[in-house]
Amino acid sequence: MSILYNTLSRLLLHPTRIVVIDEHRSWKAAELVLGSFHIADAVARQSDRSNLGIMLPTSGLFPMAAYAGWMLGRTIVPLNYLLKPEDLQHVCEDSEIDTIITVSPMLDFLKSVPRGPRYIRLDTLNFKRPPTLRWPVWNAPEDLAVILYTSGTSGRPKGVMLTHRNIESNIEQCREWAGFDPSDSMLGVLPQFHVFGMTVLTFLPLAYGLRVHYLARFQPRKILRWMARFRPTVFIAIPSMYNALLNIKSANPDDFKSLKYVVSGGEPLPEETANQYRKRFNVIINEGYGLTETSAVSHWCRPSDHRPKSVGRALPGIDVRIAPLDDNDGAQTPPALPPCCDGEIGLAGPNIMRGYYNLPDETKRAFDKDRYFRTGDIGHLDDDGFLYITGRLKEMMIIGGENVFPRDIEEVLNRHPSVHDSAVIGVRDPSRGEIPIAFVEIAEGAEFNEAEFRTHCRNGLPQYKVPREIHAVGELPRNPTGKILRRMLTDPNPDR
Repeated sequence: MSILYNTLSRLLLHPTRIVVIDEHRSWKAAELVLGSFHIADAVARQSDRSNLGIMLPTSGLFPMAAYAGWMLGRTIVPLNYLLKPEDLQHVCEDSEIDTIITVSPMLDFLKSVPRGPRYIRLDTLNFKRPPTLRWPVWNAPEDLAVILYTSGTSGRPKGVMLTHRNIESNIEQCREWAGFDPSDSMLGVLPQFHVFGMTVLTFLPLAYGLRVHYLARFQPRKILRWMARFRPTVFIAIPSMYNALLNIKSANPDDFKSLKYVVSGGEPLPEETANQYRKRFNVIINEGYGLTETSAVSHWCRPSDHRPKSVGRALPGIDVRIAPLDDNDGAQTPPALPPCCDGEIGLAGPNIMRGYYNLPDETKRAFDKDRYFRTGDIGHLDDDGFLYITGRLKEMMIIGGENVFPRDIEEVLNRHPSVHDSAVIGVRDPSRGEIPIAFVEIAEGAEFNEAEFRTHCRNGLPQYKVPREIHAVGELPRNPTGKILRRMLTDPNPDR
């Protein structure tokens, strides 16, 4: 059964049950279904393109729009409204959409796109009249469900093609792994154009009967108020959000008391952040791992088997292979490395993308000959199959013949009380090959002291990993989900 049929049938089993609460209203199950039929009517009148754009704030409107697209057999294209205008223009043109489902306040983001598609504004639709009760198109498992564009951490956004089978497999993998049931409820703060916000915080709860509460923007104090009001059992966020919540002096353990699952994803959780949550709130943050190309989640450290610094074991049906770092031509499947040896993480399973839209050569390079997806992330498995992420292949530095990853140095820098966050890059050096250069955001009220920071690093790192220079910056460059963009940092002394 497809995700659409599965979800609609579950929603209609309890039509008066409130399934979504957002900042504007609560949605009963039947209202979501009827709203999807209304939107499908509007799309059918306006466009016959196979791909359909969606630009909406995080809310109950997003799943309605997605289901409407699937009812018509369309592929949905969630649009990241925080992209630069030229990147948003590229996404609209590359995905070949001629229609975007949106609301009037979002039009400001589209004004900068000179050749943009037409709009269907949901706030102007008449949802009170009876919609056309059409029989939804049957979507085969291998039909495209979503083209989700990456946020462009290494160049122009690429369209990741996810099938109905990819998404349905992943939400079932997550549900089975975590043991979610209708007694659980989620607090959703991740944008729905992001793979975690789309799959885990939207399609999963509605498919399995969990209530979900949506905030359109991340507002730390409002997060705590909603936790107190709705008492969710599941909270999934990214490290920068957890850090922001730490800055609220009035936050206390009672704010997190209802939570059974506190999960961090998107990028590695700083060790100091994890320690502060444990000491201050008696909360253990469990890390997860996944990429847009894996439909969201491939690994997750459950509360019952938490291991510090690990992102957990693979979800059911996912196979992991750690490949040698020097075997990167993709011509043949490299032999798997033994436990505790760092290599490139390869993944195979029903949740792995079909490929990149309009990019056959990039798709080919993304897989080895046995169709293991090459993540570009570096890590290792322990003897029990727990995965540890140690770096990113493209960001690895070779210093005096030794492989060094930015995270090794950043973890130490971030332990200094005057450092709010940090990023490390490698720059060329005639004698060492590369040397590490660090950039730091200074904590509020603290002062920058390079000599003190370097001494701190020497006490926690071998000499070859100690940054040659440390520079203060007002704000580190980040993508829309808060991930630090190291590629945007450049050598302050290019003539060295």
